[in-house]
Amino acid sequence: MNAQDDFPNEWMDGLGKAEGNDCCPTRTGRTSLGEFNYHLPLGDSCDTMEPSVLDTAQLFPLMETKLYKRRWVMLFIFSAYSMSNAFMWLQYGIISNIFMRFYNIGTLAIDWLSMIYFLTYIPVILPVMWLLDNRGIRDVVVVGSAFNCIGAWIKTSTAEPEMFAMTFFGQFVCSVATVYILGIPSRLASLWFGQQEVSTACSIGVLGNQMGIAIGFLVPPILVPNVDDMNELAHHIRIMFYISAGVATLIFVLVVIVFQERPEIPPTQAQAQARNIPPDEYSYTASILRLLRNKPFMLLVVSYGLNVGCFYAVSTLLNRMIIEHYPGEEVNAGRIGLTIVVAGMVGSLICGIWLDKTKTYKQTTLLVYLLSLIGMLVYAFTLNLGHLWVVFITAGVLGFFMTGYLPLGFEFAVELTYPESEGTSSGLLNCSAQIFGIIFTISQGKIIDKWGTLAGNIFLCIFLLIGTVMTGFIKSDLRRQKANQQTEVQTVSPTGSISSAQDYGATACSSPWQRQS
Repeated sequence: MNAQDDFPNEWMDGLGKAEGNDCCPTRTGRTSLGEFNYHLPLGDSCDTMEPSVLDTAQLFPLMETKLYKRRWVMLFIFSAYSMSNAFMWLQYGIISNIFMRFYNIGTLAIDWLSMIYFLTYIPVILPVMWLLDNRGIRDVVVVGSAFNCIGAWIKTSTAEPEMFAMTFFGQFVCSVATVYILGIPSRLASLWFGQQEVSTACSIGVLGNQMGIAIGFLVPPILVPNVDDMNELAHHIRIMFYISAGVATLIFVLVVIVFQERPEIPPTQAQAQARNIPPDEYSYTASILRLLRNKPFMLLVVSYGLNVGCFYAVSTLLNRMIIEHYPGEEVNAGRIGLTIVVAGMVGSLICGIWLDKTKTYKQTTLLVYLLSLIGMLVYAFTLNLGHLWVVFITAGVLGFFMTGYLPLGFEFAVELTYPESEGTSSGLLNCSAQIFGIIFTISQGKIIDKWGTLAGNIFLCIFLLIGTVMTGFIKSDLRRQKANQQTEVQTVSPTGSISSAQDYGATACSSPWQRQS
């Protein structure tokens, strides 16, 4: 994700032109581990020869770029914040039978402690996307981490059987924080990371959320055992709430003190050009309308929502599915959830590295989607065999592909929607996922109650099949990749030899809006 994704290239019109002999880009050596400097030497000149695809392209002057080692610190802090919030999403659901008995509530009420995350996202995402585009990534992360911290402390006072309403309110406040998280990885990657790192950096950003889900599967069954004494149970619940509140507070302090908006010197030429664009030339409403008219992107929005909505439903209802076939195995239910997420983290990282190397967005997305469907079918038909080790294996395969799909969707969306803002496209993807998450969780829960877990999982498989077919119909219009290819300029040395200068050479405009103007 280059910074060019943030703005239509027509806005760059008039910012400057690199003509014939005006410049010859050169690259200096490494300044230190993880840091690079590129600059344009004064007084040097060379002839340039553009590829045929750039016959009418507009070129821009080379600017200084640099990769900072602290980009990894920014990514780590965001991942920790995302991890804390994701943990609190699942701390009720994975031991749902215990909380149902503690608060004396039904299955739908306990499911809403997870689904409130989905519901809150839908109306709040549009103003948060506006805030991200107009105030910047730091303000969004600070506000989100504050909500996360406040919600965690509210829940510390709710370890009493009559305090369900207050614990639901605390969970609602935490759910507001998640709106400030899900659209950040792609934007953070484009602001801080180089062109060959963005997919990997986005995958790592998603991994933070997955790590929180993994901890949410593993830790609550250990901290809150299924004991009969209500006072002892309240004590264990209170300890879990205080631990999560303390971690959220520490992360909030780190965000306020350490997290930065962007590096002093941009990481890519695209970011350098984007910084020269007046903010008032960007129309947030027009950007959303263009995305809604983008047919390949809208197909991806629906197919992404189907896949991730299935993952949300499986995560929320996992305890109920496991306990139905393996009574008393709350701890192993958490371990199975951990297996799903850890395998998915590996899948996410591998997919991100693969995309950085190959740029095969549609092919990879379609293959992973199809394998998610196969994994779900295998999981559905082996869950009731009576062997937990089989469930661990099938759940791991399911998680590897279904969770590995998450960063693929983000990256494919950026390619299909270039040069729109990454935060806007990823926000619409996540909005679709929350809507389908609510529908699938409620529907599968009702189906499980009436017809059992096999019918509920087959229900999800049907929609995964629909999503696979829809992904196959997406026209692979990789706008960003084409634009990046147009940054390659053939430079001719005084001796007549030809060399290639990419990204730190001239940047070409290829926006459809520019061609129409």
